[in-house]
Amino acid sequence: MSESHAINHVASESDFDSLLASTRYVVVDFYADWCGPCKMIAPHFLRMASTFSIPGFLAFAKVDVDKVRPVAQRYSVAAMPTFMFFKEGKQVAVNANERIQGADLPALAQAVEKVGRLAKEKADAAAAK
Repeated sequence: MSESHAINHVASESDFDSLLASTRYVVVDFYADWCGPCKMIAPHFLRMASTFSIPGFLAFAKVDVDKVRPVAQRYSVAAMPTFMFFKEGKQVAVNANERIQGADLPALAQAVEKVGRLAKEKADAAAAK
């Protein structure tokens, strides 16, 4: 899966809102182009997106905090990278973390694997109907 298909690059607030409305679970990477830790974790985020994405059930998104400032402000993002998790349009905690700040690969991997399992269960149940 190419990066353009694995990760949704959010260009506007309406882009973000429609992604949240159309997908049960969304993992969001709030980043900045100038951020070193953001660049370090980006290939890992892409690998997770390529592995776990399920159309309609689990999507991965990147929000450039400098270009899509209204979305970053809505969620009070102050540190980059910041990873957040959404279920049915609402921010949720995963593994007791409402957000993961910094390039904490073990915490991110654990949270994404948990959300990936939940999304796969929902997708499998929907397919069985």
